[in-house]
Amino acid sequence: MKNVLISGASMAGTTLAYWLREHGFTPTVVERATDVREGGYKVDIRGAALDVVERMGLLEKIRALRTDVRTGSVVDGEGRQVASMDGDSFGGRVHQDAELHRGDLARLLHEATDGVEYIFGDSIAAIDGTRVTFAGGLVRDFDLVIGADGLHSNTRALVFGPEERFVHDMGYNISIFSVPNHLGLDREELTYVGPGRTALLYSTRQDTGAKAMFLWAAARKTGDRAEQQQALAEAYRGSGWEVPRLLEAMTGAPDFYFDSMSQVRMDTWHAGPVALVGDAAYCASPASGQGTSLALVGAYVLAAELKRAGGDHTIAFPAYEARMRSFVEANQALGTANIKRMVLSSRSQVRLSMLMLRLVGLLPGKDRIMAKVVAPIHRAATAIDLPACSP
Repeated sequence: MKNVLISGASMAGTTLAYWLREHGFTPTVVERATDVREGGYKVDIRGAALDVVERMGLLEKIRALRTDVRTGSVVDGEGRQVASMDGDSFGGRVHQDAELHRGDLARLLHEATDGVEYIFGDSIAAIDGTRVTFAGGLVRDFDLVIGADGLHSNTRALVFGPEERFVHDMGYNISIFSVPNHLGLDREELTYVGPGRTALLYSTRQDTGAKAMFLWAAARKTGDRAEQQQALAEAYRGSGWEVPRLLEAMTGAPDFYFDSMSQVRMDTWHAGPVALVGDAAYCASPASGQGTSLALVGAYVLAAELKRAGGDHTIAFPAYEARMRSFVEANQALGTANIKRMVLSSRSQVRLSMLMLRLVGLLPGKDRIMAKVVAPIHRAATAIDLPACSP
């Protein structure tokens, strides 16, 4: 049996561990964090990814954990409702797509891999062929190494080269953190749009508090937490609605997250016995709404191709790329298009968008209009034929 080291207990890493074990491999997962990562933003599982979790026997559990966001509304600077629709339409969900908290999905996937070896609180320091040196000093030999360690992948840097060669900034930043539910939202999502900046606030069935998310046009920003929070505050200075109050909560937020909106683009996702999966290989950015689905599908396909090739990575890795490449490109294109609709560049664009939203809400055929809006999301989410999954 092939021993496979997976770097990162991510959606992709844990799903890959599940399917590799199903196919007779022996996976080991190393994770920098000291435990499974809880919390996080809500994520969507769409299209082909629904088939993956159903084949894992997790679909009903996932449906039971859905956020149950009932309505989504756009508000103006005074908090007045401009347009409102049901939560699934607002989130672009169709055909039984499921939305749940990232932490809930991480827990479900981890439970499904009970018995798999996990090494928490450690990471890969060096890779020499198939000999891996861990940051904690341990040295072990594996047959294959898979990087599932996200946008800022350490595995990718060690084997393929520096991040700046592959991570492409889209010109926007994102920040997410927990806030008090001072508006008393009940499974609702509110969005405020200003020129070059968008703010969201939502509550879900499982959360007594709320989450705030900020998307704004900006050059890529690095720095420590204090510098990031200063950049966020400066970007939203003078904003209306509840933005000032939401920003007050960021200083004490235990889960403050800040990063650039970026995509990973690589000519190849494998080098010798090392391959990449999920965001490490083909991050489509949060704007795509497809990061989790790409991770689930990519892990499933990689494991299936390794099984089909009898563990021969020289056959399996190119086959994995061939099957995934057009699916990845479709979903990355979705992210590039979506961000321009999520963050409007000028006051005139904001005014026109608000006017159009008001008009759509008054039209008798608004359901047909919304179906056309979400159709590209569904096409991208289903743009792949999954291989069989039998062990």
